[in-house]
Amino acid sequence: MKVLIIEDDNDINLLLGKILEEENYEVTSAYTGIEGKLFTDVEDFDLILLDLMLPGMSGEEIIEYIRKKERKMPILVISAKIDKATKLKVLKNGADDFIIKPFDIDEVMARVEANLRRYKEFSNSNIIHDVLHYKELEMNIEEIKIKVKGEEINLTPIEFEILKLLLSHPKKTFTKENIYKSVWKDEFYGDENTANVHISNLRNKISRIDSENEYIKTIWGMGFRIG
Repeated sequence: MKVLIIEDDNDINLLLGKILEEENYEVTSAYTGIEGKLFTDVEDFDLILLDLMLPGMSGEEIIEYIRKKERKMPILVISAKIDKATKLKVLKNGADDFIIKPFDIDEVMARVEANLRRYKEFSNSNIIHDVLHYKELEMNIEEIKIKVKGEEINLTPIEFEILKLLLSHPKKTFTKENIYKSVWKDEFYGDENTANVHISNLRNKISRIDSENEYIKTIWGMGFRIG
């Protein structure tokens, strides 16, 4: 599996690269935002570890650039920025996870493995032969396609898995902890913002095409369900 590290701190870049290589990942390192962008233009990566405060091009700009090209690999932000607004913004713009510096190496590796496992399942989901429907929405799991009123919308792997979870159990209300454990396949540490942002992104993408129907209902004090 190929991992791109975009981190301007030489020591952190080397540390992450060393740990990943010890686990047999193929690592490419970039030390500026521009260098990282150029690597994404010429090579396909399975996962990106990304700092936000980078020379030349910020991490936020790189996320936006990659997602506009409809590249779906997981992007894990590792940043010293700890304010809630920054975390919500990068998740909303397409990052899959956010790890705060200083970080624990074991936690980083666990999140790398969980995101890669989910991405691999997403990429290989053509073994499943289901088409799910709700109102004007159609999810073709075999082809990994979502259509609303016949118009295809582009989802990240996280968004796709959340929507699939909800559509597969249309009468069930999922707590944020349920969603996190089912989709991220990781322990839930009480951070509700991550699930909230991805649900918000899903709603926005669907409502751009169909603003008349409600697809994801908030059950106050409990969670979310199709509704």
